[in-house]
Amino acid sequence: MRLTARKLNSFMLFKLPAAFICGVRAKELNDSKCEVTVKYRWINQNPFKSMFWAVQGMAAEFSTGALMMLKIQNTGRRMSMLVTSNQASFTKKAIGRINFTCNDGHNIDAVLKHAIETGEGQVVTLTSTGVDGSGDIVSSFSFEWSVKLKKE
Repeated sequence: MRLTARKLNSFMLFKLPAAFICGVRAKELNDSKCEVTVKYRWINQNPFKSMFWAVQGMAAEFSTGALMMLKIQNTGRRMSMLVTSNQASFTKKAIGRINFTCNDGHNIDAVLKHAIETGEGQVVTLTSTGVDGSGDIVSSFSFEWSVKLKKE
């Protein structure tokens, strides 16, 4: 069963309920990118009348993780994946609808291939950028993902 944005949203409801309740939704998923959207609302606000940084982090992480899940599925192998570190920067107040996009699909392929060939864990850093309705960058996140082939 191929991953789609709709299937990811169902997955989120049951496996990531906090993100679902805050309004995080997958919008687009393909081999090169994943776009996730979240709208500033009462449930995800901070005291400064903008979106709480952790909600932005959930959306950004989901955009990188969903892309990683799709790429792992495409290998036909069972692999574990885990965030080992992350970094974020915030450049503008996050209000309105924020779209987080990870365009690093091409970086994942070589890492997964190397993990399968060697059987050793590998790491890859994926970036997700949050853009508001005006096209301004509001935040940028980098997540270091560790992947390892599971023993069968």
